Amino acid sequence: MATFTWTPDADATVTHEPRKREAKFGDGYSQRAQDGLNADMATWSLRFSGRSKAEGEAIDTFLQTQGGVTAFDWTPPGGAATKWICPKWSRSYASYEAQSVSAEFKQVPA
Repeated sequence: MATFTWTPDADATVTHEPRKREAKFGDGYSQRAQDGLNADMATWSLRFSGRSKAEGEAIDTFLQTQGGVTAFDWTPPGGAATKWICPKWSRSYASYEAQSVSAEFKQVPA
């Protein structure tokens, strides 16, 4: 399995939106439960700013190779290595030699 090795900018953001099931009853009462064993998978919004042309291309090529569906190993800030996919990313050019990549990593079950 491929490993994503580039370090994102320090302002990375993690989001949690646990999957849940909810049953609503006639008197306004509702009951909720987690949906499955891996109900709370994290999503990271990452940015790789001011990278060289070679590094910007390498990050973009890695993500293209995974195609948004193939899982890869990545270690989030302060965490442990887990499995991720990157369903969307973008690459911007400040100049020919200064590029940035923005990406969304979604955790998948190991």
